[in-house]
Amino acid sequence: MTTLTACSTSKKVFLEKKSQEFASQPLMTEKVLTGQEITHLPACVQKYLVYTGAVGRSKTQNMCIEFDAEMYRKPGDKPMKSYSVQYNFYGNYSRLFLMKASKMGIPFRALHIYTNEQASFQVKVAELFKVVDIKGEELTKAETVTLLNDMCIFAPGSLTDSRLTWFELDALSAKVTLTNGKYIVSAILYFNEAGELINFISDDRSALQDDGTMKQVRWSTPVSEYKEFEGRKIPTLGKTIWHYPEGDFTYGVFTLKSIKYNVAQ
Repeated sequence: MTTLTACSTSKKVFLEKKSQEFASQPLMTEKVLTGQEITHLPACVQKYLVYTGAVGRSKTQNMCIEFDAEMYRKPGDKPMKSYSVQYNFYGNYSRLFLMKASKMGIPFRALHIYTNEQASFQVKVAELFKVVDIKGEELTKAETVTLLNDMCIFAPGSLTDSRLTWFELDALSAKVTLTNGKYIVSAILYFNEAGELINFISDDRSALQDDGTMKQVRWSTPVSEYKEFEGRKIPTLGKTIWHYPEGDFTYGVFTLKSIKYNVAQ
């Protein structure tokens, strides 16, 4: 399914974690999301679920996503081309993300692991040494926001999950709060008149600084260019933006290559 061909320590860990998640969260009998199950959601979210085709299709148990991306270390930098693959699981929330990139011929690997209410993040250069290796509560909270972001953008059928609570702000926006164990994070979702989600904004995510510390910064992910995958309309272009006091920094531009739901392995 994936095109991560180079054998590496990061890839090995990623594949081991993936096998563990499939073993602990095997596919169950698929159930279809009905219109009755979304009536408690804000009207704009209900419209979004209908627009994306989530209603009338199987509920999301897991998904596999592939992206191409341009990543930026700091404003004004030339982009670093990258490819990533990730698996998300929605029984016991899990997110496994592996990115490979290169700059000036030097390969990089970035590995995000979120399982059992714990997150870790590593970046390795040429698989020889780590330039980033962090974990802990602050990172786990930040990665919980990322998990929520994935649910809202790529798995709208998961938005009826009982671990989410909702508050309607107006006809085109709503606040969502996700609780996963002791981690509680929120975001504001913005929609257009057509029913498309166009932005996700959260104040609960921290950015990794050059000195290794984490700094809480407003984070947004505007999305656009909806296309159909397996009968579902999903945005294929997204940006990841830190809103620093001194100015906004778009550190990633992602293009969706493929997305598959309820995969067996």
